[in-house]
Amino acid sequence: MLRLTGKGAGFALCAALAFATLLPHAARSAAGSGYLFNDSHFHLTNYIQKGPTARTYLTTMGDKIGRSTLFGIPLQQTWAYENSGDFAPTYYLQSDAPLYYYSFTDAIIASTYLSLHSRDRERFDPMITGFNPADMYGVDHIRRVLRTFPGVFEGIGEFTIHKEFVSSKVAGNGASLTNPALDRIFDFAAEVGLVVLIHCDIDTPFDDPDGEPIYLKQMKALIKRHPHTTIIWAHTGLGRVVRPTVQAGTKPTRNPNHIEILTAMLGDPGMTNLYFDISWDEVAKYVNASPEIEKRTADLVNRYPKRFLFGTDVVAPRDQAAVLRVFHLWDRVFAQLTPEASADIRMNNYERLFDAARKNVRAWEKKNSAQDSLK
Repeated sequence: MLRLTGKGAGFALCAALAFATLLPHAARSAAGSGYLFNDSHFHLTNYIQKGPTARTYLTTMGDKIGRSTLFGIPLQQTWAYENSGDFAPTYYLQSDAPLYYYSFTDAIIASTYLSLHSRDRERFDPMITGFNPADMYGVDHIRRVLRTFPGVFEGIGEFTIHKEFVSSKVAGNGASLTNPALDRIFDFAAEVGLVVLIHCDIDTPFDDPDGEPIYLKQMKALIKRHPHTTIIWAHTGLGRVVRPTVQAGTKPTRNPNHIEILTAMLGDPGMTNLYFDISWDEVAKYVNASPEIEKRTADLVNRYPKRFLFGTDVVAPRDQAAVLRVFHLWDRVFAQLTPEASADIRMNNYERLFDAARKNVRAWEKKNSAQDSLK
């Protein structure tokens, strides 16, 4: 081994520092951390509010997952004896009984997060989910949670507007992209600096793949109405049976395919606040359908590397393997990304958005705590 001393060592150190300065931050961040990814979409609890503690999940993350969002499921599945008898459903597809909003989920998340040592809390970014987006009082729940648990939450979501098989099961008025209750929530998120993670199917289940997606225009309008709100559209609008519009090369169509829709939105100067997460194994199947689609997906991310975040969308996982399985569904796409784009989607975009949210929300809490003390 060559050992440098004196001026030689000093020169080598200066050269190394200079190289590190020139190396893109994205590459340094991902390579230096040793982690595979940060998880922008993670449910600690399931549809009956059960799951591991944050401490247990920290062990599951191990040396593979750097940071992770932390949220429950805002909806509770009813166990209706007249529907399923002694069978206790744990998932929304296991019963015809309704779902209802379960606001205590936010207290569960806050409690398990606060049980951690301060150094371990740094790896989690909790989100508020237990509000009804169709309720004009929904924004008051979010405000109340922030004041009850200062220093904890950094965003809202994942919450649902339109979702296959779920929306129709929710008791009460259905959520809508045009409801002013949702606008009140988005306005408040912008005021506080909360990241918004929204699930809204781009289309209805089993609809005509050649037609324009039903909810696309409404979603675009919502985003443009709230230019100061940081919005992450979960799953790029796709779902278990909500399919992408016809992919190029399969058959002629007058409408743009899904990748072209995303490209147009990302290139729209009125939607620079929009990001997409690529999460859920049910969505990865569309990308893995052919090498052509994998390449076109990689080309899109390479073109807009700052606008995508990777998430798993796993729910109350039992072990690390369940989480990493979703990550590796994207291996062939990740292999076609530039080093900088790969680091951005897996690591850096998450850190940029949630670091900013953490700073802004804490500042809002401090300001409003001072104002409350004067009342």
